Amino acid sequence: MTGSVLAAEGGSTNNFLIPDFTLVIEVLAFLLILFILRKYVWPPLSKAMNDRQAMIRKQVEDSEEATRKLKQAEERYESALAEARTEAARIRDDARADATRIREELKEQAEAEVARIRQRGEEQLASQRDQTVRELRTEIGGLSMQLAERIVGNSLGDESSRRATVDSFLSELEGLPAQGAGTGGGQS
Repeated sequence: MTGSVLAAEGGSTNNFLIPDFTLVIEVLAFLLILFILRKYVWPPLSKAMNDRQAMIRKQVEDSEEATRKLKQAEERYESALAEARTEAARIRDDARADATRIREELKEQAEAEVARIRQRGEEQLASQRDQTVRELRTEIGGLSMQLAERIVGNSLGDESSRRATVDSFLSELEGLPAQGAGTGGGQS
């Protein structure tokens, strides 16, 4: 029975462990495909992969450069901001110092103006006092003549005697305030 099965299969025995011509053709076809892939497919794929890697590398470098530039810009910004704050503080301090200086100058000017006004007021007061004394002397001279005429009973007719009487009365009056001021100053 086993012989009849073998005869039905073609009479030859097939051993798959022994290489036959099909295997050699398959190996040659595989090597041909490898050669074609290596010669025509692999170089463009390799070039595309290398280009892609170069592009990615460049993007990474550009990204790192952008990050570095960003950090530098941030540092410059912080530096400029700190400098601006310092400058603002200096300007504010200068303004305060100027305000204090101006305030002091205005105060000194006001004090000088007050002193000048006081001096002018004292001068005007002295001038008015001198004018009042002159007016009083004139008035007192006339009144003293009238009083002298009443006391003496006769009128002093001539001008020279009248003038001499007025002058002596005025000199006596000038002596009175000096004595009154000396005694009046000790009592008050």
